[in-house]
Amino acid sequence: MKIKIILLSFCFFITASSFAQKKDTPKSIISNVGIKKYHDSEELERMQKGQLLNLYTERIEVLANILPYIAFATKPGITMSTLGIPNSNSNRKALDNQIENTDTYVKNTIEFQKVILPYSDTGNLVSAVLFYEDIMKSIHSYGDFN
Repeated sequence: MKIKIILLSFCFFITASSFAQKKDTPKSIISNVGIKKYHDSEELERMQKGQLLNLYTERIEVLANILPYIAFATKPGITMSTLGIPNSNSNRKALDNQIENTDTYVKNTIEFQKVILPYSDTGNLVSAVLFYEDIMKSIHSYGDFN
């Protein structure tokens, strides 16, 4: 009986300490977002409007999750510690709040786009998707400016 109590206490201690450690681990500044493929205008012009709407909103989500952090990083996996920012409680809380605010913004924007965007011209959607993709391609060369 005593062994069971000791074993149970040990398991509880290990579980509690693993949760405490996860809380302090550095969090990536940019979430793991991306697109599957870049398109050319001919390919986009052959697509149905519904497909273009999906591409458009997908690109909005990616850009909203990357652009605010471009001064820090352009790829997922960069943490505050990587950049020399102290992994303090207040800094983690600020990053968590920003990530939550970005998620809320993206969700609200996509909900709005689902209602309004179907009224847009297909040609304008093609142009917008190409424009957003050009921005995303230019993010890959952002390091050349440093």
